[in-house]
This record gives sequence, structure tokens and C-alpha cells, in this order.
Amino acid sequence: MVAHIATVAFEGIEVLPVDVQVQVANGLPAFTLVGLPDKAVAESRERVRASLHALGLALPAKRITLNLAPADLLKEGSHFDLPIALALLVAMEVLPAVELASFAAMGELGLDGTLAPVAGVLAAAIAAAADERGLICPAAQGGEAAWSGAPVLAPACLLSLINHFKGNQKLGTPSPKIAEAGPAPPDLADVVGQESAKRALEIAAAGNHNLLMVGPPGSGKSMLAARLPGLLPPLDPAEALEVSMIHSVAGCLTGGKLLRARPFRDPHHTASAPALVGGGARAKPGEVSLAHCGVLFLDELPEFPRQSLEALRQPMECGRAVVARANAHVTYPARFQLIAAMNPCKCGHLGDPERGCGRAPKCGADYRARLSGPVLDRFDLFVDVPKVDIAKLGRPRSGEASGVVAGRIERARARQAERYARLAPNAGMLTNAEADGQLLEAIGTPDAEGNRLLTDAAQRLSLSARGYHRILRVARTLADIDDEPTTRRRHIAEALAYRARS
Repeated sequence: MVAHIATVAFEGIEVLPVDVQVQVANGLPAFTLVGLPDKAVAESRERVRASLHALGLALPAKRITLNLAPADLLKEGSHFDLPIALALLVAMEVLPAVELASFAAMGELGLDGTLAPVAGVLAAAIAAAADERGLICPAAQGGEAAWSGAPVLAPACLLSLINHFKGNQKLGTPSPKIAEAGPAPPDLADVVGQESAKRALEIAAAGNHNLLMVGPPGSGKSMLAARLPGLLPPLDPAEALEVSMIHSVAGCLTGGKLLRARPFRDPHHTASAPALVGGGARAKPGEVSLAHCGVLFLDELPEFPRQSLEALRQPMECGRAVVARANAHVTYPARFQLIAAMNPCKCGHLGDPERGCGRAPKCGADYRARLSGPVLDRFDLFVDVPKVDIAKLGRPRSGEASGVVAGRIERARARQAERYARLAPNAGMLTNAEADGQLLEAIGTPDAEGNRLLTDAAQRLSLSARGYHRILRVARTLADIDDEPTTRRRHIAEALAYRARS
């Protein structure tokens, strides 16, 4: 007897179909798995056997051969438990093969037959919908799979699924779920002083620009970065689905709920290159992909391993992370905004008249040399965050609240969305930071006075072509904040003020 049931194995966002084939034949009792299973898949034999025993079902005392086709594709993870169990139940004539043929399945089985969540349900549901199939998944992830539009069955245990197909009970259709709003981010008005840094943060948020803040310890760099999520608009539906799919593949989509807030990732400075860009045995997405359509904050930037920082160069430029391994080649979206902070030198007191650096200026030069020129050239904005005057800390708050600044940012982004929808309707959701080529020339070319200033500054500052284009992008964002249709001289001048000084 041979039974087939489809499952879904995924390597990143690319979803690959896998067919589970079961043969029950006379011979010595044995349960054999073939088709390049890893340890987790091989252990599914015992989980499936125990879960069936908990339901009062025993495997036939015959030789059972189970093939995961195609046999040359490595099978990884515990999500094969459910399709293996269903294929066995079809072979044992407990479940109807005809009805199950229109479903893909994935889920981890407990020893008592309960279904535990697994990674990648949203991606699998979308792949199943494209194949005109439904999806069977754990109950905890039914709300996640429901966003695909495919028929979804989300039982809490294997017994509920059996009763559903036998007509003893009916499983309800899960409703799509959206993550609830978390606690409100801290208010920008809490930051004392630092008006230049606040202005740079607003520009970065309005145009999705990369920002590097340099200042002594305790000057407020991390405080400013922590307030950025409160300035950004929520994800639009298309972005929310894309971001949630990445988090689903990584196994960190909490409660099977679609994300609406933009991601804010802040890995520790000991993070390795695979942790940032993606990789590992299963080529999982890294921090740059988990921050897709959101913010990646790197505090103490020069303390990150040199290899990790250099690995960021390609994702920062092209908006995707390519993970190439011997057994996997996966491309993840990685259109993120990089916000970074660093001290001016190793001890952090370079330029401080009260606590001068004992090795100045070599201490600062050596510390900055940990960052390569190409990495620094990919930042649009550089801002100094000086030490705060202690006398100002006890005074009443006088700065703008996050809500006021967020309103200007939302209006600026709305102007960008309208402009790019008209000029590049097939490019997806763009911000000024992603404009390039002819599109950048069409939207960023300044007026005559601004062009003269930019040309002169490019020669004096020896700007690279990348640096030149980043000036244009920042200036275009400044014009959007001012609701100006044309980039003017004052916008070019302010954009130049945020370039790094050597």
C-alpha cells in the first residue's frame, strides 16, 4: 500500500515542495525513513509512533518504508512530523486519501498527539495557495496562515484533525491575526538638548537614511536611537506581509500574528557575520533581514568584528542579503535603515576639555580606523552628539514631542510614496534612500544655485560618486520635509553639513 501527502520544506523564503510516500509491505516489522533526513527528521519516527499510541492506534506489524521525495534534497526540522503521521494514517486507511490530497501539512507532534508551532508557516501557506492547495498547521499558527487566502485547518492535536475528516467534528476556519500595539516608545522630548542630533534623526526617519552618531559616553546616542520607532509610520499591508514572512521563516513570529510596527533590531557588538547577514546550518535570515523595512541599530559600532561590518556593505547597497552555503543558496530581503553610534575614541573622551584623552589624537585616529572607508561611505548622515551640560538636566522639557515630529515625517513619506507611485509604479514601496539612477536624477536634481554649491563642494570634499548621490537623496528629503517641489540651495547646504569630516 502506498500513500502520498504533500508537505512543505523551506530554505529561506524559497519554498520547495516535498512529497511523503509510505509503503506498507509484508516483512519483518520496521519503520524506515529514506530521503536524506537530518537528526530531527529521523527522530520523528519515535514522536509519530508515540503520538499514534496515545490515540489508541498501533502501527501495523509490517515493514513500513517512508520516502521523503525528492530524495536528494536534505530534509531538516521537526515540521515533517505531521505529514509523516498523516501519510501513515492514509496508508492505514484511517483517513481518506482523496480529501488530504488537496492539502499541504506541517507541524511538530508531541508525544501525546498535540501539535506544536514550527517555523515558516506563513511562507508555506502562501506557497500552498500558489499551488492551489490548503494548509494544515498547528492551532497556534492558524491566524498566521489565514493571511495567505488558502483554505486552512489548524487543529490543536492530531485527534481533532482525524475527527474532522471523519465527520465527527468540524474545525473552524482561523481568522487572520494582527499583533497588538506594544508599549509606547519613549518620547523624543525626554532628550535634553542635542538639537542637531534630533534634527538628523528626523531627516533619517523621513527619508529612511543611514545615520552615524558620534559622541562621548552618556551624551544620549542610545536614547536618541530608542526614540526612533516612535517617529516611524506603521508598515503598510504589503510591507507587513513581507516582514512577517521573514520573521515566520526565522521562527520568531509571536503568536502567529502579522506584524504592523516596523522592526527595531539592536544586536550586541559581539554578533558574528552570519548572525548579522544570515547563515548557519539552515541558512536562516540574519539581523539585516529581520530589520527589513525597519531599523538596525548598532551601538558601539567600532567594537563589532571587522568581518561582520564588512559583510554589511552589500546588503546596505542593494537591499538584499545573499546567503551562499554548500547546501543552500538563499536570498533574503534586507531593505533596512542603519542607525549606528560610536565614541570618538577608545576611552571616549577625545575633545572633552574636562577629561581630555591622554593619547589624542592617535587614540581617535586608531579607533576610527576600525571602520573602513567603504563602510563609512554608506552612511548618509553623520552627526556629533556632544556632552550634555549637567545644569540643563533639571530644567523643564522644552523640545518637541515625538508625535509632532512623527507628523512631519508621515507627511514627508506620503509625498515620497505619491511621487514614486507616479514615476516608478513597478518598483514597490520606495523612499528617498532607495532612489537611484535616472529616478534620482528626475527627483533630486537641485535648482541652479543648489547645483553650483553641490558641484563646488564635491570638488573641495573629494566626494565619491556614492557620496555625491547620497547628498542628493538627503537634500531631496529635506525638501520633502519643507514641502518643496524642488531641491534648493539651502537643502544642499544642510545635507553637506551632515557629511563626515575627515
